[in-house]
Amino acid sequence: MLRAIIHAGIFLIALLGLITAEARHPATATDSLRQKILALKIPGLTITDIQYINDGSYQPVGSTTTFTGLPAFCLVAITLKPTPVSNIRIQLWMPRNSWNGRFLGTGNGGGGGTIIYDRLANGIKKGFATANTDMGTSPGVDSAVNHPERWADFGYRSTHLMTVVSKQIVEAYYGKAPHHTYFVGCSTGGQQALMEAQRYPGDYNGIIAGAPANNRTHLHTGFLLNYNAINEAPGNRYSPADLAYMTKTIVSAYAGKDGGAPSDSFLTDPRLARFDPGELFKRGRNEEGPRLTEAQLTALKRIYLGPVNPRTGEQIYAAPPPGTENSGGGLELQQSPKGAASLLYPYRWALGADFDYRSFDFDKHQAVVDSMLAPVLNANNPDLGSFKKAGGKLIMYTGTADALVPYPDAINYYERVIHLQGSLKKTQHFFRYFLIPGMGHCGGGPGINDFGQNLRTAVKQDSEHDVLLALVKWVEEGVAPAKIIAAALGCCGADSLFRFQRPVYPYPQFPEYTGGDPGDPSSYKAVEHQRGGVVMPAERYLK
Repeated sequence: MLRAIIHAGIFLIALLGLITAEARHPATATDSLRQKILALKIPGLTITDIQYINDGSYQPVGSTTTFTGLPAFCLVAITLKPTPVSNIRIQLWMPRNSWNGRFLGTGNGGGGGTIIYDRLANGIKKGFATANTDMGTSPGVDSAVNHPERWADFGYRSTHLMTVVSKQIVEAYYGKAPHHTYFVGCSTGGQQALMEAQRYPGDYNGIIAGAPANNRTHLHTGFLLNYNAINEAPGNRYSPADLAYMTKTIVSAYAGKDGGAPSDSFLTDPRLARFDPGELFKRGRNEEGPRLTEAQLTALKRIYLGPVNPRTGEQIYAAPPPGTENSGGGLELQQSPKGAASLLYPYRWALGADFDYRSFDFDKHQAVVDSMLAPVLNANNPDLGSFKKAGGKLIMYTGTADALVPYPDAINYYERVIHLQGSLKKTQHFFRYFLIPGMGHCGGGPGINDFGQNLRTAVKQDSEHDVLLALVKWVEEGVAPAKIIAAALGCCGADSLFRFQRPVYPYPQFPEYTGGDPGDPSSYKAVEHQRGGVVMPAERYLK
């Protein structure tokens, strides 16, 4: 114990000396760090920027956002070229006098292509040396058309290299390696998270995988089905009023019957909402609100079935959950040509920049896309044995109101891990999954939506309210998260107005209302619901 205190004191003195030198001689400090990084002899590395930034505010080059409340930090920007066509951009921000001794890798979103600066800013505010990568798709996702090596960069290589190289630079800067390493990502960042756990189990001690787009090629098949089903005939598109009507009708029919409070404007466990769209939304049933045309109902029935192979009848992917019809990133986005263009880039990668989505064959074309992209993009391997053996801890979460990355795929992945591990108990020893009632994609939505998952300040800065701190406590103290108190902020994520709180529990437990104030966490208890209960894709679509 005394030796550890002495070592910590020596490190602190050295760090204070480094900070003083930086302040007095910034140009010399920059040159010194540049030489230390070059001395690492990392193949294909180019240093594009090194800055020493004082505490306060900072506006990244090319960004319209000014980040405030920042500690003093050192910024290192690099480009990596593991192959001649690769162009992986990485930024690493390191607190100069408030480092907590840990490294934090952060995820991207969509098709990547930019550095996500708010992740870097929020990471260093929490004391982490923090890195982010554009995943090798700058200046835009179509830069990967006809470039298979860039598919690999996007799928797994950029995140792994960001991790390995950043940890080396952190050690060069501080003179000491981070004592623990963590990764936080959602959506595409969730794909990155699971890819790291599966392919590189030694990269991180703890990983948070939110709304993981890990079944990448089949997730986009769902987008394509929704686009084609709605646009099959003129006039099929749903107005915002149509979508609001559908969600309101479903929630009104099932709220309070799935464990949540009767006053909820969202579903706690949408698996319990089973209905016939033709019956629930039939014309004349409800005198208030819009009605759906027969053509719109036909399209909706196809959407609720999810994509299916027309030749074999095999399920390819899950459908959007009921109650998400008017959620952000849902049908309003997916039915529009502009929205489709932003979501269907894997088909341009595999089938050409001019591929006509309307001609997609869910049998033959799907097989082509899977053969070309699934090996490098999909993180579907349930064998996490090496990650577990390395002592890693993994938290996965999804929202029940997420229409962009439907939670049934996460349930299926988790159940497959349980099957391979042999039991839920053995799985929860290192991997826990939280299904968040009423949360949209990575946040927002009508229900609870904030538990520190986006690195912003949670309602309280402790391990019971902040999922990253809960992960740190699990990794470093061995205390697994049995409950997280999540908050509902704003209306659908529009602002930071506090609305209410509710506990969430590891799947298959759900928060069930017991009476009293619906906004008080004490009004709920953990109740185990059924496991599974969602459509399972065919085995070949889980690779």
